[in-house]
Order: sequence, then C-alpha cells, then structure tokens
Amino acid sequence: MSTSPDADSVDALRSHIHSLQTTINELEKQNAELSSRLSGCCCRKMEDEIGCVVDGGGAVDGNGKSMKMDKKTRKKKDFKTGILEHHPRRYVALRLMYFGQRFYGFASEAQLDPTVETPNSFRSESHHTDFGVMQSEIFKALEKTKLLVGDKKKSQYSRCGRTDKGVSSFGQVISLFLRSNLRPKNTDDANNWGLSIDRDVLDAEIDYVRVLNRVLPKDIRVTGWCPVPIDFSARFSCMSREYKYFFWRDNLDIRAMESAGQKFVGDHDFRNFCKMDAFNVHNYKRHITSFELSSCDKRLESNELWCFKIKGSAFLWHQVRCMVAVMFMVGQGLESPDVMDALLDTDGTPRKPQYTMAPEMPLVLQSCEFEGVRFICSSDARQALHVHLEDGYRTYELEAAMAYEALLTCLPQEHGFSDQSLLSTKPKKKAASHISLMSRPTEPSYEERRAKLNPKPEVRELSDQST
Repeated sequence: MSTSPDADSVDALRSHIHSLQTTINELEKQNAELSSRLSGCCCRKMEDEIGCVVDGGGAVDGNGKSMKMDKKTRKKKDFKTGILEHHPRRYVALRLMYFGQRFYGFASEAQLDPTVETPNSFRSESHHTDFGVMQSEIFKALEKTKLLVGDKKKSQYSRCGRTDKGVSSFGQVISLFLRSNLRPKNTDDANNWGLSIDRDVLDAEIDYVRVLNRVLPKDIRVTGWCPVPIDFSARFSCMSREYKYFFWRDNLDIRAMESAGQKFVGDHDFRNFCKMDAFNVHNYKRHITSFELSSCDKRLESNELWCFKIKGSAFLWHQVRCMVAVMFMVGQGLESPDVMDALLDTDGTPRKPQYTMAPEMPLVLQSCEFEGVRFICSSDARQALHVHLEDGYRTYELEAAMAYEALLTCLPQEHGFSDQSLLSTKPKKKAASHISLMSRPTEPSYEERRAKLNPKPEVRELSDQST
C-alpha cells in the first residue's frame, strides 16, 4: 500500500528538521570550544584599533577604566580578578622608573599609604603585604591588563631594593611570571624556553612596556623588560646598585668633599652611616665601588647643580642619606674629611653620633646592574615614553619659571638689593653653632640593641624550666 503525498512531505520535513538540529548541536559545540580559546587570547588588533588593552573578554582603556564588551564573550568573574590561570607564562624582569614625592617608598609598609607597592585606594589593617588585600600600583596595573598568571606566590615576585619615603628611581627592577603569547615547545623546556630575544620572537610576544604604561599612574613607568631564567632574583642576582644625590653647590668645598668621599670606597662597616636594624641585620659591612662628585651642567645665576654618584654592591637602610649628611658637614667646613676615618672605625667608634639625615627628595636609585640582562623596549613604547617624559619636563620647567618670576616680583627690591643679590648663594653656617660629631650624644651600639632584644638570662632559665 503506497503512502499519500502528504505523508511523504511530512516525513521529509521531519528528516530535514532532525538534520538541522544535529548541525546546530555540532555548531554550538564548536562555538563553545572557540569561545574558550578566544577568552585566553590577547587581541592585539582590537588594542590598536580602539586604543585599549583587551584580555580574556575584558578591556581596559588608556586611563585604566573598564570598557564594556559583548556579554556573550565576557566572563565577569575572570575580568574582575585580573588573574588568569592555565595560560602560557614566562619569567621576566621589569625595569621601573618612578618619582617618589607622593609615595611612602617603593615597598608597602603597614598603615603607610600610598607606596609604589600600595596605592592610596587600597588599605588594610594587616601588617603584611597580602596579594589579595594590600594591592600595589604595579600589581593593580598587572591585574587590569590581565598579565598575572596565578597568585603572588606562584608569580615568584622579587624586587631589587626598597627606597625610602620620597625617594625616586630610574632603574628599579622587579621579576615575576607574566602571561605570554608564546608556548614552550615541550614541557621539558618550560623553565628555559623564554630566554630567547630573537626579533621574530619579540614581535609575537606581548609588548609589556606599552601595555602596562597605558594603565599606570603618570609618576610610574615601565622602561624595559627582559626574559630571565627561573632562578633569577631581582634582589640577590643584582651585581651593583648606583644612587645619585642632587644638590646645589652654594659655598660647599668640593675638594674637601671629594677627599672625604674617597674614604668610603672599598669594604667598610657602615653601622655609623645608617639607621640600624639590629633585629634583622647583623652584618653592616658593605662594598662601595665608587664615590664621585660631578656637575650637572645646570645653573641658577651664580649657583650650580651638582650630584654625588655612589655605586656599591648593596646598601643599608638610609645609608646614602647618612653618608651625604656627613659629606655636607665636611663641605661646609664644619667637619674635617678625617671624620670619615673615625666613623668607619667601629672599634674606636662603636656608637653612632646623633645627626640628621640628608633630605630624601634629591635621592634617586639610578640603576641596578645584572649579568646578562638586556632590557627591551619596542619602538612604539619608547616613543610614547619619550613623549610622556618630555611633557612632564616641560611642565616642571614652566613651574620653575613661575617660581623664578615670583622670586623676582614678590620680594621687595629695596636698599640696594638687586636680582643677583636675591639669588646669591647661602652663607656658611657659623662654626660656633655646630657641635663636633665626635662630641655629640650617641645612639646605642649594635651589641646594646641586641641585648635589649634578647631575653634576660634569668627569664630564659625560667622559660626553659616551664617547658
């Protein structure tokens, strides 16, 4: 018995619908797989077109503000955390510069906001730097750009050094794992594959400098990056550090200061030239490679800008500012260059005389030297950095010109005073008002500080008996 034409049409239609449903299911499965891959990609094309950082379905504009994207391809939870797991990564060193006037130093401290590692908008009651609570300006930018892979422990973060409140740096270095566009060829090479800096490899890699500088505040910039081995430490792999301290010459005796500065060169115990931390630091010997004074080719009428250049393997807490403070006393004729010999002789002078450190603002961590580390900066990132710094320099020059005009205009020029006399160098301090360093009250010695930290013998005996 044959079927009617209507029944054949119905069967054909049902078969076609079933085929379409199968095709739709297959396409939805493929779409899910492609969406999963897309969520972990860094879409460079979109970055260039709209001027933002695009990662994992989220976007950040040049000011660090979130930009709305298609909800179908955006995972809100991953976008908020800014930490991407299970992505290719490489261990890199980042070179940073920052102007420290508004910071309480580079490293985060309890209740001291902001620091370069602790932005003002993130506060914590904890006395420790917690990756999830006490976030940093640097890590805040890394989260916005989704460059972090894992938590702080997995990132293996290290920094070259800490700088004091108000101190700037043009060569601070940190190291950590960051997300990469590249994958190791095999798991055996996972620790060393990222050391290549070939041009074709660099062109395919994330431009870390350009991406991060788009979201960092104006007074912090990344100036270069370099792939480093996994056992690299920004702190312990550093071969030397160089500081600069700027000052106006005024009436300072440059020759006397040069003579005094040479006494620092070599291996010495600098406990009388630092803020002693007897609880954590037990070795106060440091090696100074060079101590130089040089003109900066910058003048203000009859005055001239100079700087100390101090290079060494490592430095103690406040060491440079203490060294400079005593140097200024020598330059003013208040102390002899021989006072350096007495202060460096810790057997004869076990206690540090009380004196005030030099101001922090003119101090700069100029550079940190590492073996085999060559920092990279793309031409686009270098150009943007040049424009940014040039704009800042012009702004400061305008402010300086206005301050100079105020000096000439607002102060009365009477009784024979001229423009030149208003800008004359400072007179020497009277020697009578100065108390010799070796005659001043002293701070406790290292041994005395340690004795206060350690429990008394009788208390220790009672403690032993109680256990």
